[in-house]
Amino acid sequence: MNRIPFPQPLRTIWLDENQRLFVIDQTRLPHEETVVELRSLEDVYQVIVQMIVRGAPLIGVTAAYGMWFAAKEANELEPQMDLLSACHKLKDSRPTAVNLFICLDRVMEAIQTCTNKEEYIQATLQIANQLVEEDIEICYQIGRAGLPLIETISKQKGGQTVHILTHCNAGMMGCIQWGTISSPIYQALDKGIDLHVWVDETRPRNQGANLTAWELERHKVPHTLIVDNTGGHLMQHKMVDLVLVGTDRTTRKGDVANKIGTYLKALAAKDNQIPFYVALPSTTIDWNIYDGIQEIPIEERNPDEVRFVYGLNSNHQFDKVRICPENTGAKNYGFDVTPARLVTGLITERGICKAEESDMLRLFPEMIK
Repeated sequence: MNRIPFPQPLRTIWLDENQRLFVIDQTRLPHEETVVELRSLEDVYQVIVQMIVRGAPLIGVTAAYGMWFAAKEANELEPQMDLLSACHKLKDSRPTAVNLFICLDRVMEAIQTCTNKEEYIQATLQIANQLVEEDIEICYQIGRAGLPLIETISKQKGGQTVHILTHCNAGMMGCIQWGTISSPIYQALDKGIDLHVWVDETRPRNQGANLTAWELERHKVPHTLIVDNTGGHLMQHKMVDLVLVGTDRTTRKGDVANKIGTYLKALAAKDNQIPFYVALPSTTIDWNIYDGIQEIPIEERNPDEVRFVYGLNSNHQFDKVRICPENTGAKNYGFDVTPARLVTGLITERGICKAEESDMLRLFPEMIK
């Protein structure tokens, strides 16, 4: 993987004029703005595993490009076998985000009629590029659907500041361009609505502090960083008007898996009668499962993510610091599940629905069994 200077205009993944593939290195933000060139299936696998790219939609699209590399690396005589192996490898990279599986399944479907290696290469590239453009449009439409929520709160408050609380990062850094929770925020800001975002730091990887804050700053969105456990206090004191989070997998009945700590925010919001909305592309809905707590696999990551924090040291160098005794063990669950009963609504590219099967199927009738 070759590191080169940060490019403009900003997307999280892109091909240049020479069909070289690049991604933003999200592990270095906000301290270093660099990109990584991906040159092989193994590169794609590693950037997903190491969370150089993260966020359900971006993981899925990146994996699709991994299949393009797999096609280029495949055996001339039996490329389909190598592609099947690559698909299994990429599906093992992250267990929770369902977009990964959906995007890879779409690639495998798109190459069913291919008969030679060159056709496999062209078909995998075409579907990966298509998934990029689809995600951009989907996230834009999520913004259009979610904008009226912010507009209504603004009107109810007589134009005073709308305070939105977020958890983790479901902005453009987890997608391609607009993002999910960030799309309605950006569109509200463009309409001149006075708003402010409370940004959870989101331990242990600090995606809120590192990514959401960086992204909001670039878009000139007023925001304030808070520790994860501050949200309940803010809600008790009427300092939050709306909780807006993303998701990596949502069940057929509306249970939502998102970054660890989301469930606690939903409980606090319910107790304080604050609307709790989840912004998601339909590709994040797993229509094959019902019970999120029992059926969604929860990723356990390296305990060192809990035991250490990363940032700039006094010499302005990227460094890590241990925050516990040397021999203290740690558990690192990446996600938790928020039951549908705590979710006010789901904001999708087709509109807003309740977190319940019948209303979800109203927006997506093609999923009726």
